[in-house]
Amino acid sequence: MSISFYSLGAAEEVTGSKHVIDVDGHLYLIDCGAFQGRRAEADRKNRNFEVPADRIEAVILTHAHYDHSGLLPLLGINGFTGNIYATPATRDLASLIMMDSARIQAHDAAYLTKTAERKGEKFDWKPLFTEIDVVNTSNQFVTVSYNRPTWIDPRVKLEFFDAGHILGSAMAVLTVTDGSGNTKKIACTGDLGRKGKPIIRDPQKLPPVDYMLLESTYGNRRHESADDALKMLAKVATDAIKTNGKIVIPAFAIERTQELVYYFHILVDKKIIPEIPIYVDSPMAVNATSIFQIHPECYDEETHDAFITHHKNPFGFNALKFVTSVDESKSLNDKPGPMIIISADGMCEAGRIQHHLVNTISDPSNQILLVGYMAEHTLGRRLQNRELEVKIHNKWFTVRATITQINAFSAHADYGEAIEWLKEMDTSGLKKIFMVHGEPDVQPVFKEHLAENGFGSVQIVKYGETYSL
Repeated sequence: MSISFYSLGAAEEVTGSKHVIDVDGHLYLIDCGAFQGRRAEADRKNRNFEVPADRIEAVILTHAHYDHSGLLPLLGINGFTGNIYATPATRDLASLIMMDSARIQAHDAAYLTKTAERKGEKFDWKPLFTEIDVVNTSNQFVTVSYNRPTWIDPRVKLEFFDAGHILGSAMAVLTVTDGSGNTKKIACTGDLGRKGKPIIRDPQKLPPVDYMLLESTYGNRRHESADDALKMLAKVATDAIKTNGKIVIPAFAIERTQELVYYFHILVDKKIIPEIPIYVDSPMAVNATSIFQIHPECYDEETHDAFITHHKNPFGFNALKFVTSVDESKSLNDKPGPMIIISADGMCEAGRIQHHLVNTISDPSNQILLVGYMAEHTLGRRLQNRELEVKIHNKWFTVRATITQINAFSAHADYGEAIEWLKEMDTSGLKKIFMVHGEPDVQPVFKEHLAENGFGSVQIVKYGETYSL
């Protein structure tokens, strides 16, 4: 009789979260995310689906981001018939993200097939999953609200705590009992959020646990403060007015886009900057914003009061325009600045953001504003590294636009915030921290910071390696 776990993703890397809890041979999967990075490598890793789907008893989804939910449809394709447990907001956002992925894959397959046919070549790339697969997956969701302990199996009790990362994000605390009656409490942070973020609540304190799977994305750095971020955002906007330039912001359609709109609203409302036309050019962001409006259970007090008490919409004001059609998106290329274009994909690997970069990146009057994490080998990381030339749509472009990065908008806790969160809880019975979701050069630094603050029993998780609990 035993309890153990192993990781099939986000082990010494930041994307593709998949963690398997094994209780006497009964398997439970925490998250089922897609790998993001170099296209060929990402496609290979995502197709090499090593999760024993037909043996999984249940899935616990911590939040909706693509690197945590993006491969859920492959579970059903490979024989999984159980329940997927998530908060109500996570279910809605994950369904949106999976469907968007299915449509993008179908579009890519059609485009690449036509291109190959024109060259007289054969092309046999197929999407990982279809829209029908997404519908089937959505039917497997069972929603569980925060702080509602739920038995998902005779061996496992689940309780969700607010992670403060994105709308509906949760930390999962599992009370697991093996056949010999040994009980362990295991916390899975998913992605740990930050205090003081707009719209959503701060991360909750967890009850005492025996083991913790802790993310480490920003384990070697500190973020700017929210006040500094607002000042930097105001400066970017002011510079755009001076140059009549465009500010192009690659932003994740969920959370980051809504947060940026919220902050620009504050700057205009306080008359720190004049109104500048803002275009949210992402159909998924438009749909996600609608989902935000129907989940007030996730709001912090300020946002709750704005919506419920004062009936104000902090996600919409006069200068804001949502773009859905392709023609309207293309028309932004011909409009003069100053203007702000917020578009997905957040790491610049796909979507309309690439078209906007093509049309702005070589003009020194423009600015590219980076506000989120950029995984290794993505276009976003190359921009972050200030490379002088970047390839987009198989063409090289000289980077003359100003590249600015504001880390304060990150939805991930930095190492100081993570340690502060740990210290606020009763960790006297915490036997070990298992470090996941971090890059190889970051995790040893975070491990040192943890040790300096009294958390000396830390294991950096390696891919496929089994750890007994």
